[in-house]
Amino acid sequence: MLQNIGDALKGQRWLAFLILGLLILVFALWGTAGVVDLTFGSPKYGLKVNGEEIPTAQLQQDWQERQSQYQQQFKTDIPPAVRTQLQNSLLDQKIRETLMRQRATELGFRVDDEALMNSYRSQAAFQVEGKFNEEAAKAVLAQNGLTPSGYEARLRKELEIGQLERSLEIGDFLTPSELQRAFALENEQREVRYALLPLAPYAAAVKVDDARAKAWYDAHPDDYLSKESVRLQYAELRLDTIAAGISVNPADLEAWYQQNQARYVEPEKRHAHHILITIGGSKDAAADAAALAKAQSVLKELRAGGDFAALAKKYSQDPGSARQGGDLGWALRGAYVQPFADRLFAMKPGEISEPVKTQFGYHIIRLDEIQPEHGKTLADARALIEGDYRRERASDIFGDRQERLQQKIETTSGADLPALAQEFGMTVGEVPEYTRGGGGALGVNAELSGIVFSDTVLKDQRIGGPVALADDRLVIVKALEHRLPKARPLAEVRTEINAAIAHEEGTKAARAAAEAARKRLTAGASLDAIARELKITATPAAFIGRGDPQPPAQVRDAAFAATGVGPGKPAYEAIAMDEGGAAIVAVLSVKPGAPGANAANDQQFMFGVGQRHAQADALAYLAEMQRRATIRRNLTIFN
Repeated sequence: MLQNIGDALKGQRWLAFLILGLLILVFALWGTAGVVDLTFGSPKYGLKVNGEEIPTAQLQQDWQERQSQYQQQFKTDIPPAVRTQLQNSLLDQKIRETLMRQRATELGFRVDDEALMNSYRSQAAFQVEGKFNEEAAKAVLAQNGLTPSGYEARLRKELEIGQLERSLEIGDFLTPSELQRAFALENEQREVRYALLPLAPYAAAVKVDDARAKAWYDAHPDDYLSKESVRLQYAELRLDTIAAGISVNPADLEAWYQQNQARYVEPEKRHAHHILITIGGSKDAAADAAALAKAQSVLKELRAGGDFAALAKKYSQDPGSARQGGDLGWALRGAYVQPFADRLFAMKPGEISEPVKTQFGYHIIRLDEIQPEHGKTLADARALIEGDYRRERASDIFGDRQERLQQKIETTSGADLPALAQEFGMTVGEVPEYTRGGGGALGVNAELSGIVFSDTVLKDQRIGGPVALADDRLVIVKALEHRLPKARPLAEVRTEINAAIAHEEGTKAARAAAEAARKRLTAGASLDAIARELKITATPAAFIGRGDPQPPAQVRDAAFAATGVGPGKPAYEAIAMDEGGAAIVAVLSVKPGAPGANAANDQQFMFGVGQRHAQADALAYLAEMQRRATIRRNLTIFN
């Protein structure tokens, strides 16, 4: 809705519409709703929904905006398949918006002028210092090719549709029995035993001769292709390279240091030892009292002249420091939890504290030394300060070069990469085989891969980039050679083929063994007896929930998909595992769910169920409107 301005004012909202559109396509009914206009000549409209025409020019403008947003976000051209998908989603979105608006009008939903202006003035893009600014609004709208009156008309339609949507939400509700059923399913527990049949012994029995390997190779040509790759030339700009080339004037460095002295203040540090006595149960009063009594006993020994390090080795339950006699080394205040830090930083050197309680237990602390806060002088830390000075100067140069490099690449179609590298102080390199997964010194970077394999770089032979590989590193690239995927020789992939056949055939054999076991179990055999025969182990019976992480996900899913479980009537399943091998699953009983002990979680669950229910009803409402509508599509609008 309000696509032209909405994308600019509300971010990448069209991506959400795309996701919704793809969901709706699953159940959209085409019939009269999908009629394609096959009349001779090009219709002036792009869509016709129940006789209402949506102009081609409007849809083409919306497509240009969506196309531009995609390219800006992914830094690459739109692949043909994605292009078609995005164009179809745009048309589907327009159809849905039009149908909803028509329905809102039919039902008498209206937006008065006051409500319209309130919404108009509340748009964040029209605000300056938190208040509506008419000039700002006009400027934003002008940038998007809209006038205030045109946007108001669109906003009115959007608000009317919103009224219809809210009426659907208000009219949607869950009955007590539906909610009870939702809790019963969501919190249901099933008593399960399972045994895994590992792949290895079954795969080991699979023999692969030359003929079988050749047949597999011929049947799976796409599995044994070389990776698409590019012999890639690149030029790299690094912040540290720029920094190394900056000459440092002593007077400039001194002035910079004076401006940035606060950076070089070393906070106070303290060197301490401690002895920790842990508490057996965090909420057990008796355990707490026992830990405190022990800590006081140790403190008594210390004050009687006991050696702190020796007593720490004997009594302290801090595994990190006990072996070092309780030595904690030098540390800032923030290194410790608050009660410990508060006491330590209030002590004097040589002082031993009363027991201090933290979440770890009771601590006896001895403060050894204090290093007061102090500033580093230029003479003390010249190398460090000069390095920071160089990096800051280099950062400004880096940003300037990046901007000028971007402009030059965009405005110069025949730019030469080595010449650009020399002009901008870049280092030239080459990656012999850069794949979509990255390669060489350039590593893995999704944005860079998108640019390397774009039409701009591969077909138009233009320089791609610049791409930031890190905050202090960017590259530009040029394709020297593009290698398309091709079949790898059979001899080269024979080991992979043998493993693939062994995996498939071994899993089939394991699945067959599991199925044979399932039949025996159904006939009354013992799972433990069958497991012994198969030389595997069955798990003990345990109740599991739908989200239980303990069993393998496939086992859990099979357990909750099993039907026919009743008192004294277990159900058995035999499944192949995705990673190979198989599993025997026994569902012994079912315990229906109910609201849990956590009221907040129950409330959140009910809210989620209500939302899903409302969304399903809204989608059904929209699908029914589409089914009844007469919709004509002009297939030539994006040609």
